[in-house]
Amino acid sequence: MPLVDEGLGNSSYFVSLGDGRALVVDPSRDPKPYLDLARRLGLQVAFALETHLHADFISGSRELAAQGGSILAPTASQLATEYHGLADGEQLDVGGLTLEAIGTPGHTPEHLSYLLLEGSAPVALFSGGALLHGGSARTDLISGEQTEPLARELYRSVRERLSGLPDSLPVFPTHGGGSFCSAGADGQRTTTLGQERHANPLFMAPNEDAFARMFLKGLGTYPPYFLRLRDVNRRGAPLYGTRLRDLRSLPIEDFRRHSAMGATLIDARPLTEFAAGHIQGSLSIALRPAFVSWLGWLVPENRALLFVLSPDQDREDLVRQCLKIGYENLVGELEGGMASWRSAGLPESTIELRGADDDLLGTPLDVRQASEWALDHIPGATHVELGSLTRAAATLPPGPLTIYCRHGDRSMTAASLLDAAGRRNLAVLDGGFEAWASRHRSVAVG
Repeated sequence: MPLVDEGLGNSSYFVSLGDGRALVVDPSRDPKPYLDLARRLGLQVAFALETHLHADFISGSRELAAQGGSILAPTASQLATEYHGLADGEQLDVGGLTLEAIGTPGHTPEHLSYLLLEGSAPVALFSGGALLHGGSARTDLISGEQTEPLARELYRSVRERLSGLPDSLPVFPTHGGGSFCSAGADGQRTTTLGQERHANPLFMAPNEDAFARMFLKGLGTYPPYFLRLRDVNRRGAPLYGTRLRDLRSLPIEDFRRHSAMGATLIDARPLTEFAAGHIQGSLSIALRPAFVSWLGWLVPENRALLFVLSPDQDREDLVRQCLKIGYENLVGELEGGMASWRSAGLPESTIELRGADDDLLGTPLDVRQASEWALDHIPGATHVELGSLTRAAATLPPGPLTIYCRHGDRSMTAASLLDAAGRRNLAVLDGGFEAWASRHRSVAVG
Protein backbone atom coordinates (compact mmCIF):
# COMPACT_ATOMS: atom_id res chain seq x y z
CA MET A 1 0.00 0.00 0.00
CA PRO A 2 1.57 3.33 -1.04
CA LEU A 3 1.61 6.40 1.21
CA VAL A 4 2.33 9.35 -1.06
CA ASP A 5 3.94 12.64 -0.07
CA GLU A 6 2.59 14.88 -2.83
CA GLY A 7 4.76 17.81 -1.77
CA LEU A 8 8.07 16.00 -2.12
CA GLY A 9 6.86 13.71 -4.91
CA ASN A 10 7.80 10.58 -2.96
CA SER A 11 6.09 7.33 -1.98
CA SER A 12 6.68 5.02 0.94
CA TYR A 13 5.11 1.55 1.04
CA PHE A 14 3.35 -0.37 3.77
CA VAL A 15 3.61 -4.13 3.23
CA SER A 16 1.61 -6.73 5.18
CA LEU A 17 3.80 -9.78 5.68
CA GLY A 18 1.00 -12.23 6.44
CA ASP A 19 2.11 -13.15 9.96
CA GLY A 20 0.66 -10.20 11.85
CA ARG A 21 3.64 -8.01 11.05
CA ALA A 22 4.33 -5.29 8.48
CA LEU A 23 7.28 -3.75 6.67
CA VAL A 24 7.54 -0.08 5.67
CA VAL A 25 9.76 0.91 2.74
CA ASP A 26 11.51 4.31 2.86
CA PRO A 27 9.36 5.86 5.61
CA SER A 28 9.18 9.61 6.10
CA ARG A 29 10.06 11.14 9.48
CA ASP A 30 6.60 11.16 11.08
CA PRO A 31 5.82 7.56 12.15
CA LYS A 32 2.16 8.21 12.92
CA PRO A 33 0.66 7.40 9.48
CA TYR A 34 2.37 3.99 9.43
CA LEU A 35 1.54 3.17 13.04
CA ASP A 36 -2.08 4.28 12.60
CA LEU A 37 -2.44 2.11 9.50
CA ALA A 38 -0.87 -0.85 11.30
CA ARG A 39 -3.26 -0.37 14.21
CA ARG A 40 -6.29 -0.30 11.89
CA LEU A 41 -5.14 -3.50 10.21
CA GLY A 42 -4.21 -5.24 13.45
CA LEU A 43 -0.52 -5.44 12.50
CA GLN A 44 2.79 -4.59 14.11
CA VAL A 45 5.41 -2.65 12.18
CA ALA A 46 8.36 -5.02 12.44
CA PHE A 47 10.72 -3.64 9.77
CA ALA A 48 11.67 -0.26 8.32
CA LEU A 49 13.47 -0.82 5.02
CA GLU A 50 15.80 1.77 3.46
CA THR A 51 16.83 1.67 -0.21
CA HIS A 52 19.46 4.40 0.22
CA LEU A 53 20.52 7.44 2.22
CA HIS A 54 17.88 10.01 1.34
CA ALA A 55 18.80 13.57 0.38
CA ASP A 56 15.29 15.02 0.15
CA PHE A 57 13.71 14.02 3.46
CA ILE A 58 14.60 12.77 6.91
CA SER A 59 13.98 9.06 7.23
CA GLY A 60 11.45 7.76 9.73
CA SER A 61 13.22 4.44 10.23
CA ARG A 62 14.66 5.42 13.61
CA GLU A 63 11.22 6.60 14.73
CA LEU A 64 9.71 3.23 13.77
CA ALA A 65 12.60 1.41 15.44
CA ALA A 66 11.88 3.34 18.65
CA GLN A 67 8.34 1.92 18.46
CA GLY A 68 9.65 -1.66 18.30
CA GLY A 69 10.69 -2.18 14.68
CA SER A 70 14.05 -3.14 13.17
CA ILE A 71 15.92 -1.12 10.55
CA LEU A 72 17.03 -2.87 7.36
CA ALA A 73 19.39 -0.81 5.20
CA PRO A 74 22.36 -1.12 2.85
CA THR A 75 25.45 -2.11 4.80
CA ALA A 76 27.34 0.56 2.86
CA SER A 77 25.08 3.30 4.25
CA GLN A 78 27.04 3.04 7.53
CA LEU A 79 24.20 4.21 9.75
CA ALA A 80 25.23 5.39 13.19
CA THR A 81 22.22 3.67 14.72
CA GLU A 82 21.66 -0.07 15.16
CA TYR A 83 20.52 -1.72 11.94
CA HIS A 84 20.62 -4.95 9.95
CA GLY A 85 22.93 -4.31 7.01
CA LEU A 86 22.23 -5.87 3.63
CA ALA A 87 24.44 -6.21 0.56
CA ASP A 88 23.88 -7.24 -3.04
CA GLY A 89 22.51 -10.78 -3.29
CA GLU A 90 21.66 -11.23 0.39
CA GLN A 91 18.29 -12.68 1.30
CA LEU A 92 16.29 -12.25 4.48
CA ASP A 93 13.19 -14.07 5.70
CA VAL A 94 10.50 -11.54 6.61
CA GLY A 95 7.46 -13.37 7.95
CA GLY A 96 7.33 -16.17 5.41
CA LEU A 97 8.26 -13.92 2.50
CA THR A 98 11.81 -13.42 1.29
CA LEU A 99 13.48 -10.08 0.77
CA GLU A 100 16.40 -10.11 -1.68
CA ALA A 101 18.79 -7.16 -1.93
CA ILE A 102 19.81 -6.17 -5.46
CA GLY A 103 22.76 -3.83 -5.90
CA THR A 104 21.59 -0.92 -8.08
CA PRO A 105 24.10 1.89 -7.46
CA GLY A 106 23.70 5.08 -9.45
CA HIS A 107 21.29 7.43 -7.73
CA THR A 108 23.61 6.90 -4.75
CA PRO A 109 26.67 4.65 -4.40
CA GLU A 110 25.11 2.46 -1.68
CA HIS A 111 21.72 2.07 -3.37
CA LEU A 112 19.88 -1.24 -3.12
CA SER A 113 16.62 -2.29 -4.72
CA TYR A 114 14.65 -5.06 -3.01
CA LEU A 115 12.87 -7.99 -4.57
CA LEU A 116 10.05 -9.47 -2.53
CA LEU A 117 9.51 -13.17 -3.16
CA GLU A 118 6.74 -15.55 -2.17
CA GLY A 119 8.49 -18.89 -2.27
CA SER A 120 10.60 -18.58 -5.44
CA ALA A 121 8.11 -16.29 -7.23
CA PRO A 122 8.92 -12.55 -7.39
CA VAL A 123 5.89 -10.47 -6.37
CA ALA A 124 7.23 -6.90 -6.06
CA LEU A 125 10.32 -4.80 -6.71
CA PHE A 126 10.99 -1.80 -4.47
CA SER A 127 13.28 0.19 -6.71
CA GLY A 128 13.95 3.31 -4.62
CA GLY A 129 15.55 5.76 -7.04
CA ALA A 130 17.05 3.24 -9.45
CA LEU A 131 14.01 2.81 -11.70
CA LEU A 132 11.07 5.21 -11.82
CA HIS A 133 8.16 5.39 -14.22
CA GLY A 134 9.70 6.98 -17.30
CA GLY A 135 13.02 7.81 -15.69
CA SER A 136 15.32 7.35 -12.74
CA ALA A 137 16.65 9.44 -9.87
CA ARG A 138 19.45 11.94 -10.32
CA THR A 139 23.11 11.05 -9.83
CA ASP A 140 24.53 14.50 -9.00
CA LEU A 141 23.88 14.58 -5.25
CA ILE A 142 27.27 13.21 -4.17
CA SER A 143 29.77 15.37 -6.06
CA GLY A 144 30.33 16.84 -9.49
CA GLU A 145 33.17 14.39 -10.10
CA GLN A 146 30.93 11.39 -9.46
CA THR A 147 27.87 12.54 -11.42
CA GLU A 148 28.79 10.95 -14.77
CA PRO A 149 30.38 7.78 -13.32
CA LEU A 150 27.25 7.23 -11.22
CA ALA A 151 25.01 7.78 -14.26
CA ARG A 152 26.95 5.11 -16.11
CA GLU A 153 26.79 2.81 -13.08
CA LEU A 154 23.04 3.37 -12.94
CA TYR A 155 22.69 2.30 -16.58
CA ARG A 156 24.72 -0.86 -16.07
CA SER A 157 23.28 -1.89 -12.70
CA VAL A 158 19.63 -1.59 -13.71
CA ARG A 159 20.02 -3.31 -17.06
CA GLU A 160 22.22 -6.11 -15.75
CA ARG A 161 20.81 -6.76 -12.30
CA LEU A 162 17.14 -6.67 -13.31
CA SER A 163 17.52 -8.55 -16.58
CA GLY A 164 16.25 -11.91 -15.32
CA LEU A 165 13.03 -10.58 -13.81
CA PRO A 166 9.66 -10.90 -15.59
CA ASP A 167 7.92 -8.07 -17.48
CA SER A 168 4.84 -8.49 -15.30
CA LEU A 169 6.71 -7.68 -12.08
CA PRO A 170 5.17 -4.65 -10.28
CA VAL A 171 7.73 -1.91 -9.58
CA PHE A 172 7.31 0.44 -6.61
CA PRO A 173 9.69 3.44 -6.77
CA THR A 174 10.29 5.86 -3.92
CA HIS A 175 10.79 8.96 -6.05
CA GLY A 176 8.32 10.08 -8.70
CA GLY A 177 6.89 13.05 -10.57
CA GLY A 178 7.23 16.24 -8.55
CA SER A 179 10.36 15.04 -6.77
CA PHE A 180 13.48 17.14 -7.32
CA CYS A 181 15.36 13.82 -6.94
CA SER A 182 13.81 12.41 -10.10
CA ALA A 183 15.06 12.82 -13.66
CA GLY A 184 12.47 12.31 -16.37
CA ALA A 185 9.79 10.73 -14.17
CA ASP A 186 6.16 11.70 -14.67
CA GLY A 187 3.21 11.66 -12.29
CA GLN A 188 2.59 7.90 -12.37
CA ARG A 189 3.76 6.48 -9.05
CA THR A 190 4.06 2.77 -9.82
CA THR A 191 4.81 0.75 -12.92
CA THR A 192 5.84 -2.69 -14.16
CA LEU A 193 9.19 -3.86 -15.37
CA GLY A 194 7.71 -4.50 -18.82
CA GLN A 195 6.41 -0.95 -19.11
CA GLU A 196 9.85 0.42 -18.35
CA ARG A 197 11.63 -1.95 -20.72
CA HIS A 198 9.50 -0.55 -23.54
CA ALA A 199 9.67 3.16 -22.67
CA ASN A 200 12.28 4.07 -20.05
CA PRO A 201 15.50 5.72 -21.36
CA LEU A 202 17.49 3.32 -19.19
CA PHE A 203 16.36 0.51 -21.50
CA MET A 204 15.70 2.43 -24.71
CA ALA A 205 19.09 4.15 -25.02
CA PRO A 206 21.23 2.36 -27.63
CA ASN A 207 24.29 2.27 -25.41
CA GLU A 208 25.83 3.58 -22.19
CA ASP A 209 27.40 6.65 -23.80
CA ALA A 210 24.11 7.73 -25.34
CA PHE A 211 22.29 7.26 -22.05
CA ALA A 212 24.89 9.24 -20.10
CA ARG A 213 24.72 12.18 -22.54
CA MET A 214 20.93 12.26 -22.50
CA PHE A 215 20.61 11.76 -18.74
CA LEU A 216 23.13 14.42 -17.74
CA LYS A 217 21.54 16.97 -20.07
CA GLY A 218 18.20 16.50 -18.29
CA LEU A 219 19.39 17.20 -14.74
CA GLY A 220 17.82 20.38 -13.40
CA THR A 221 18.52 22.32 -10.24
CA TYR A 222 17.69 21.09 -6.74
CA PRO A 223 17.32 22.60 -3.24
CA PRO A 224 20.52 23.14 -1.25
CA TYR A 225 19.25 21.09 1.69
CA PHE A 226 19.79 17.99 -0.48
CA LEU A 227 23.51 18.40 0.21
CA ARG A 228 23.16 17.91 3.98
CA LEU A 229 20.34 15.40 4.56
CA ARG A 230 22.35 12.34 3.53
CA ASP A 231 24.64 13.01 6.50
CA VAL A 232 21.66 13.74 8.77
CA ASN A 233 20.15 10.39 7.82
CA ARG A 234 23.45 8.61 8.34
CA ARG A 235 23.94 9.88 11.89
CA GLY A 236 20.23 10.10 12.78
CA ALA A 237 17.94 13.05 13.53
CA PRO A 238 16.33 13.78 16.92
CA LEU A 239 13.37 11.54 17.78
CA TYR A 240 9.91 13.04 18.28
CA GLY A 241 7.68 9.99 18.57
CA THR A 242 4.02 10.04 17.59
CA ARG A 243 3.24 13.51 18.96
CA LEU A 244 4.58 16.47 17.01
CA ARG A 245 5.51 19.60 18.88
CA ASP A 246 2.95 22.40 19.03
CA LEU A 247 3.54 25.71 17.26
CA ARG A 248 3.66 28.31 20.00
CA SER A 249 1.45 31.37 19.78
CA LEU A 250 3.52 34.51 20.47
CA PRO A 251 2.13 37.83 21.71
CA ILE A 252 3.02 40.65 19.37
CA GLU A 253 5.77 41.98 21.68
CA ASP A 254 7.54 38.59 21.79
CA PHE A 255 7.06 38.14 18.06
CA ARG A 256 8.69 41.50 17.31
CA ARG A 257 11.51 40.80 19.77
CA HIS A 258 12.42 37.52 18.05
CA SER A 259 12.20 39.25 14.67
CA ALA A 260 14.58 41.97 15.86
CA MET A 261 16.98 39.23 17.00
CA GLY A 262 17.24 37.95 13.43
CA ALA A 263 14.57 35.27 13.11
CA THR A 264 13.28 34.70 9.59
CA LEU A 265 9.62 35.61 9.12
CA ILE A 266 7.62 33.18 6.97
CA ASP A 267 4.13 34.25 5.90
CA ALA A 268 2.34 31.00 5.07
CA ARG A 269 -1.05 32.51 4.24
CA PRO A 270 -2.58 32.17 0.76
CA LEU A 271 -1.07 34.53 -1.80
CA THR A 272 -4.16 36.76 -2.02
CA GLU A 273 -3.99 37.48 1.72
CA PHE A 274 -0.27 38.19 1.54
CA ALA A 275 -0.83 40.55 -1.41
CA ALA A 276 -3.49 42.46 0.50
CA GLY A 277 -1.17 43.17 3.42
CA HIS A 278 1.92 41.67 5.03
CA ILE A 279 4.77 42.52 7.37
CA GLN A 280 7.59 44.21 5.47
CA GLY A 281 10.50 41.81 4.98
CA SER A 282 8.47 38.62 5.38
CA LEU A 283 8.88 35.74 2.95
CA SER A 284 5.69 34.45 1.33
CA ILE A 285 5.58 30.65 1.14
CA ALA A 286 1.95 29.58 1.06
CA LEU A 287 1.19 26.48 3.14
CA ARG A 288 0.51 23.78 0.56
CA PRO A 289 2.12 20.43 -0.29
CA ALA A 290 5.16 22.14 -1.89
CA PHE A 291 5.71 24.44 1.12
CA VAL A 292 8.61 22.46 2.52
CA SER A 293 10.57 22.30 -0.74
CA TRP A 294 10.65 26.09 -1.05
CA LEU A 295 11.36 26.59 2.64
CA GLY A 296 14.39 24.34 2.25
CA TRP A 297 15.44 26.02 -0.99
CA LEU A 298 15.25 29.62 0.22
CA VAL A 299 15.89 29.64 3.99
CA PRO A 300 19.26 28.56 5.44
CA GLU A 301 19.29 25.64 7.86
CA ASN A 302 19.21 26.27 11.62
CA ARG A 303 17.59 29.68 11.13
CA ALA A 304 15.04 30.60 13.81
CA LEU A 305 11.62 30.72 12.14
CA LEU A 306 8.58 32.89 12.87
CA PHE A 307 5.27 32.38 11.10
CA VAL A 308 2.19 34.34 10.13
CA LEU A 309 -0.85 32.13 9.47
CA SER A 310 -4.56 32.46 8.81
CA PRO A 311 -6.91 31.22 11.55
CA ASP A 312 -8.08 28.17 9.57
CA GLN A 313 -4.67 26.89 8.47
CA ASP A 314 -3.31 23.55 9.72
CA ARG A 315 -0.53 24.20 12.22
CA GLU A 316 0.25 20.50 12.59
CA ASP A 317 0.79 20.21 8.83
CA LEU A 318 3.21 23.14 8.91
CA VAL A 319 5.22 21.64 11.79
CA ARG A 320 5.28 18.21 10.11
CA GLN A 321 6.54 19.70 6.86
CA CYS A 322 9.30 21.67 8.59
CA LEU A 323 10.50 18.68 10.59
CA LYS A 324 10.61 16.29 7.64
CA ILE A 325 13.55 18.19 6.16
CA GLY A 326 15.15 19.05 9.49
CA TYR A 327 13.94 22.59 10.23
CA GLU A 328 13.74 22.28 14.01
CA ASN A 329 14.00 25.88 15.28
CA LEU A 330 10.32 26.83 15.08
CA VAL A 331 10.00 29.82 17.41
CA GLY A 332 6.25 30.30 16.96
CA GLU A 333 3.48 32.18 15.16
CA LEU A 334 2.08 35.67 15.57
CA GLU A 335 -0.82 35.47 18.02
CA GLY A 336 -3.94 36.68 16.24
CA GLY A 337 -2.18 36.81 12.89
CA MET A 338 -2.27 39.95 10.76
CA ALA A 339 -5.42 41.11 12.56
CA SER A 340 -3.41 41.71 15.73
CA TRP A 341 -0.65 43.42 13.75
CA ARG A 342 -3.21 45.81 12.23
CA SER A 343 -4.92 46.39 15.56
CA ALA A 344 -1.58 47.54 16.94
CA GLY A 345 -1.35 50.09 14.13
CA LEU A 346 1.88 48.63 12.78
CA PRO A 347 2.91 49.20 9.15
CA GLU A 348 2.31 46.67 6.41
CA SER A 349 3.18 46.31 2.74
CA THR A 350 1.15 45.17 -0.26
CA ILE A 351 1.85 43.50 -3.61
CA GLU A 352 -0.33 44.20 -6.63
CA LEU A 353 -2.20 41.30 -8.24
CA ARG A 354 -2.96 41.51 -11.95
CA GLY A 355 -5.34 39.23 -13.80
CA ALA A 356 -4.57 37.40 -17.04
CA ASP A 357 -6.81 39.86 -18.93
CA ASP A 358 -5.00 42.91 -17.56
CA ASP A 359 -2.06 44.73 -19.07
CA LEU A 360 1.26 43.60 -17.63
CA LEU A 361 3.25 45.92 -15.42
CA GLY A 362 6.64 46.45 -17.06
CA THR A 363 8.74 43.39 -17.90
CA PRO A 364 7.37 39.87 -17.35
CA LEU A 365 9.58 37.83 -15.00
CA ASP A 366 9.20 34.04 -15.23
CA VAL A 367 10.39 32.24 -12.07
CA ARG A 368 9.47 28.67 -13.07
CA GLN A 369 12.01 25.88 -13.49
CA ALA A 370 14.07 25.86 -16.68
CA SER A 371 12.19 22.81 -17.98
CA GLU A 372 8.89 24.70 -17.69
CA TRP A 373 10.27 27.83 -19.35
CA ALA A 374 11.62 25.77 -22.27
CA LEU A 375 8.14 24.53 -23.14
CA ASP A 376 6.50 27.96 -23.44
CA HIS A 377 6.45 31.37 -21.79
CA ILE A 378 5.15 34.91 -22.14
CA PRO A 379 6.84 36.75 -25.04
CA GLY A 380 9.51 39.20 -23.92
CA ALA A 381 9.83 37.64 -20.47
CA THR A 382 13.04 37.39 -18.47
CA HIS A 383 13.65 34.00 -16.90
CA VAL A 384 15.24 33.34 -13.50
CA GLU A 385 14.39 30.24 -11.48
CA LEU A 386 12.94 31.07 -8.08
CA GLY A 387 15.74 29.20 -6.33
CA SER A 388 18.32 31.46 -8.00
CA LEU A 389 16.45 34.75 -7.68
CA THR A 390 18.29 36.16 -4.67
CA ARG A 391 21.66 35.72 -6.38
CA ALA A 392 20.36 37.05 -9.70
CA ALA A 393 18.36 40.01 -8.38
CA ALA A 394 20.97 42.57 -9.40
CA THR A 395 20.86 41.38 -13.02
CA LEU A 396 17.11 41.86 -13.49
CA PRO A 397 15.86 44.52 -15.90
CA PRO A 398 15.25 47.92 -14.28
CA GLY A 399 11.75 49.22 -13.86
CA PRO A 400 8.43 47.55 -13.01
CA LEU A 401 8.06 43.76 -13.11
CA THR A 402 5.09 41.41 -13.45
CA ILE A 403 6.17 38.11 -11.91
CA TYR A 404 4.60 34.82 -12.87
CA CYS A 405 4.93 31.07 -12.35
CA ARG A 406 2.54 28.24 -13.16
CA HIS A 407 -0.28 29.15 -10.75
CA GLY A 408 0.92 32.08 -8.64
CA ASP A 409 2.36 30.81 -5.35
CA ARG A 410 5.99 30.76 -6.49
CA SER A 411 5.65 34.19 -8.08
CA MET A 412 4.40 35.66 -4.80
CA THR A 413 7.39 34.09 -3.08
CA ALA A 414 9.61 35.78 -5.68
CA ALA A 415 7.84 39.11 -5.20
CA SER A 416 8.33 38.89 -1.43
CA LEU A 417 12.06 38.26 -1.89
CA LEU A 418 12.43 41.26 -4.19
CA ASP A 419 10.20 43.43 -2.00
CA ALA A 420 12.29 42.58 1.08
CA ALA A 421 15.41 43.56 -0.90
CA GLY A 422 13.94 46.99 -1.62
CA ARG A 423 12.63 46.45 -5.15
CA ARG A 424 9.42 48.37 -5.87
CA ASN A 425 6.79 48.46 -8.66
CA LEU A 426 6.11 44.74 -8.47
CA ALA A 427 3.01 42.87 -9.56
CA VAL A 428 2.11 39.17 -9.55
CA LEU A 429 0.13 37.52 -12.35
CA ASP A 430 -2.84 35.99 -10.54
CA GLY A 431 -3.36 32.42 -11.76
CA GLY A 432 0.08 32.40 -13.37
CA PHE A 433 0.99 31.16 -16.82
CA GLU A 434 -1.90 28.69 -16.86
CA ALA A 435 -4.40 31.56 -16.52
CA TRP A 436 -2.52 33.51 -19.22
CA ALA A 437 -2.58 30.58 -21.67
CA SER A 438 -6.22 29.78 -20.88
CA ARG A 439 -7.15 33.27 -22.14
CA HIS A 440 -5.42 32.39 -25.44
CA ARG A 441 -2.91 35.18 -24.99
CA SER A 442 0.27 34.97 -27.05
CA VAL A 443 3.03 32.61 -25.91
CA ALA A 444 6.59 32.01 -27.04
CA VAL A 445 7.90 28.47 -27.44
CA GLY A 446 11.42 27.24 -26.72
